[in-house]
Amino acid sequence: MERQDFANVWDALENTQAEAASMTMRSNVIIAIEQTVRGWNVTQTEAARRLGVTQPRLNDLLRGRVQNFSLDALVDLAARAGLSVRLDIAA
Repeated sequence: MERQDFANVWDALENTQAEAASMTMRSNVIIAIEQTVRGWNVTQTEAARRLGVTQPRLNDLLRGRVQNFSLDALVDLAARAGLSVRLDIAA
């Protein structure tokens, strides 16, 4: 078996570069939201209320269930958490 090196885990797991890029962006946003929410030092119920989601939905986010969230949904949640999301496009 030939050894392969990947820039990140999504490059190894996803079938296309586009899918890997989407998952990378989504996971980066999830990490930022998760760190912000944990910094609030509130219950999950209170954090969910602040974000405008149910507690089970917040639990999915905090557990890193990237596949359960679209990039659009994550950008909305980031804004509700007081974060600003920027997209960097490179050639």
